[in-house]
Amino acid sequence: MSDQFPILIVLAPLFGAVIIGLVGSRDHRVCMPVVLVALFTSLSAVIGTLTQVLETGPVDYFVGGWEPGKMAPGIHGPVEIAKGFGIQLRVDTLNGFLLLAIAIVSIFVSIFSIRRVNQKAASKTPQFYTLYLLLCVGLFGMTITGDAFNLFVLVEVTSLTSYALIAMGSKRRGTMAAFNYILMGTVGASFYLLGVGYLYLQTGSLNMAHIQEVLAANDFEIGRSKPVMVAFILIMVGIWIKMAFFPLYGWLPNAYSYCPSTSSCILAPLMTKISVYIMIRVMLSVFGWEWIFVDHVGWSDAVVILAVIAILAGSTLALAQRELKKMLCYLIVAEVGYMVGGAWLGDPERWGMSGAAYHILADAFMTLCLFLCAGIFAKKANATRIEHLSGMFKKMPLTMTGFVVGALAMIGIPPTCGFFSKFYLIRGGIEGGHWEFVIALIISSLVNVVLFFRIFEIAFFGAKPAEGHDHAHHDDEKDDHSTNDELTLLEREAPLRSLIPLFGTTAIIILLGVYNGQIVEWIRLTIKP
Repeated sequence: MSDQFPILIVLAPLFGAVIIGLVGSRDHRVCMPVVLVALFTSLSAVIGTLTQVLETGPVDYFVGGWEPGKMAPGIHGPVEIAKGFGIQLRVDTLNGFLLLAIAIVSIFVSIFSIRRVNQKAASKTPQFYTLYLLLCVGLFGMTITGDAFNLFVLVEVTSLTSYALIAMGSKRRGTMAAFNYILMGTVGASFYLLGVGYLYLQTGSLNMAHIQEVLAANDFEIGRSKPVMVAFILIMVGIWIKMAFFPLYGWLPNAYSYCPSTSSCILAPLMTKISVYIMIRVMLSVFGWEWIFVDHVGWSDAVVILAVIAILAGSTLALAQRELKKMLCYLIVAEVGYMVGGAWLGDPERWGMSGAAYHILADAFMTLCLFLCAGIFAKKANATRIEHLSGMFKKMPLTMTGFVVGALAMIGIPPTCGFFSKFYLIRGGIEGGHWEFVIALIISSLVNVVLFFRIFEIAFFGAKPAEGHDHAHHDDEKDDHSTNDELTLLEREAPLRSLIPLFGTTAIIILLGVYNGQIVEWIRLTIKP
């Protein structure tokens, strides 16, 4: 059974989505148990696979038994399966922890969504959870696949479900945000697919590892040919659009701000981070370190400059926002700059790449923590703008405690994971000689201090009376009792189904920081040569 763990990671939510689609419309009570069973099955399979990876090394799974060297039935008798054929799933220390993060985040958000999805429109419950599980299928599949074209298919599965989850909001702005996302996402996917097509024409393979072998072969000049360079540029631009890398970020702020909290809580922590992982995977597993940083030295310097601009621009735009979720969205743009810049530092010991991979994990849980709090504030206190958080430490102390942990992690205060991810990124910047990247990280951290301590001040001391009016809200987040100041603390505070994922996330933020050394060493088993 353990041999089937890699494929079970993807199949469990897929079958869960099918069951909800068939049965959920008749009885909505079936939806949540099916979601939890499917996701806990994936989590168990991830833990089993990751344990095996840490003990014996990377795990390869060939779908349908199409493993190179084995015999397959043919028209004229058995035929040996050639390398590069079939769909390969691969789990190593680089993506194993990311699979674990996806499983945990998806479970936390599913618990958070209880009674939120069907409160306004019960008829949408089965559709939401079907899309939710299909989104998880795409996220798991994008992370685990070793096939370049299969990656495109799974990216589109993820994109299509995310478009629908964003458009499920009740307001017109959500629909328009989803439409803009569709336009940008289609362009990004087209660029990626064109790049893969160029690679296939040059190498005759779609398997990532086999493509790298062909590009690195001494007998051919394929790796230095112009079509391969064009393929690399097309693939990178397509991935950068998907991850909202500045200046290709235009779709992200509105998409994640105007969708329901249940949708933003799963999309914001994972979508851009998985795209960054795909970029790192393509760099290491398809083209290779030498091809990027030795044969084409100038590229890394240019991308790091773009990352510096992304960090500074995202932080500056966040500083100008008054809506809480919109501010968090622009911080995501800056965080993407962190990870892209770290991956492209090219320092000899690859601390930048290691820091970027670790920051994917850290930022997933930091973002989840803050978006969970934003969703709770919107529902329980009808607070969507920063000034609406006046006196929130007194009104909702437990939720504010979780927000403080997430904010301190985003700033980079030890012992949270945010401090250590920035430490590795700064170390990579210093060893790689990219002081502009180091300075940008420090400036961004200082901007985060201003952003979050401004919120702390308002939440503790209260806002000016003139700032407390105009409590704009999302219709699907409104709570009829949220403005009643005479409610008890227990009634004002978030319910247990919201606090469990919130405090589970804060615990992981601290644990990731405490055990950062061991986790980074495991990640470096794949990144280091």
